[in-house]
Amino acid sequence: MIIRRGGARNGLGGKTVAGLLAAIALAACVGPATPRPVTSPLAGPPRPVANPPAPFQDYNPRSRPSPALVSIIQSLGRGFNGHAGIAVKRVDADWVVSYNGNELFPQQSVSKLWVAMNLLDNVDRGKLKLTDSVTLGRSDLTLFHQPLAAMIGKDGYTTTYADLFRRAMTQSDNTANDAMLRRSGGPDAVRGFLARRFISNIRFGPGERLLQSATAGLDWNPSYSLGRNFYTARANLPMSVRNKALDDYLANPPDGAAPIGIVTALAKLKKGDMLSATSTRFLLDTMHEAKTGPQRIKGGVPAGWTYAHKTGTGQDLPPRSTGFNDVGIMTAPDGTSYAVAVMIGSTTVSIPERWALMQGVARAIAANHDKY
Repeated sequence: MIIRRGGARNGLGGKTVAGLLAAIALAACVGPATPRPVTSPLAGPPRPVANPPAPFQDYNPRSRPSPALVSIIQSLGRGFNGHAGIAVKRVDADWVVSYNGNELFPQQSVSKLWVAMNLLDNVDRGKLKLTDSVTLGRSDLTLFHQPLAAMIGKDGYTTTYADLFRRAMTQSDNTANDAMLRRSGGPDAVRGFLARRFISNIRFGPGERLLQSATAGLDWNPSYSLGRNFYTARANLPMSVRNKALDDYLANPPDGAAPIGIVTALAKLKKGDMLSATSTRFLLDTMHEAKTGPQRIKGGVPAGWTYAHKTGTGQDLPPRSTGFNDVGIMTAPDGTSYAVAVMIGSTTVSIPERWALMQGVARAIAANHDKY
């Protein structure tokens, strides 16, 4: 073996060897490096950590509804013997709790709410004033509930649009409502108003006369507005005709609305996104004075809360009742508001059972208000 001094061209020089030895010594002093995990294709996936920490749950009521409220609304809807739709929306939040919330239900007099808004929009745009006078005659009568009929004599009845507004919204007077509808542009104007406010899934029908006549299986005749003429004509129809007409109406109601669409519009109203501040206040104040449906949703609103609302009631063809509705805004003592819609498209149960459904929704909202 021959050792060349002074290094070798093809080997490690003295300095290089010394450096290597120094590095090895240093490694021995600091200890071995942390070994890298070795994986094997036969080892399978890593085992999960036992009892991992639960993810953070955001229970901010503005972020999502109480799970209890969701459960109760679903149970109420499923447990009701009939076709019902429910929607609840907290006004200052983005969530909605619903049952059949996107299905179209007959509104009946709930549609007066959109007539009222469209009239006030005309006021906001300077097209009319609530103090403007209007004279109604016998030809302006409609049918069903119209207390104004008793006030219209041979010379008619002169009043203001503010008076008609209150009669339509607090007493659900059909003649008052139709007069407002005509003055504010008719059905197309109401549909246009809703479209401009980006409200979807709310239809507006042709007005009380045509809507109710078709639902009964009749063609409108002006004589139906007098006395009991409509009821007599309806009763004289063959039952097969009446059943088919009602079936057709329920299957595709021209005044149909989705509960979610209604609470969306009500929430926008409360926030001032539908009308001017003055008109918004006037409408909500009037809705607080509503005399109709005291045992519907309002019957379940607890002390200290307020409720501004509009009801709707459709025709009966025993054993069926249709269009039994209540929609409005519930406000808690702390000022938090909820838009609510309970709509019964068709049912055979008693009126107290329908009340129980509606009151149950109101109680669920109050019981779960900010309870997390």
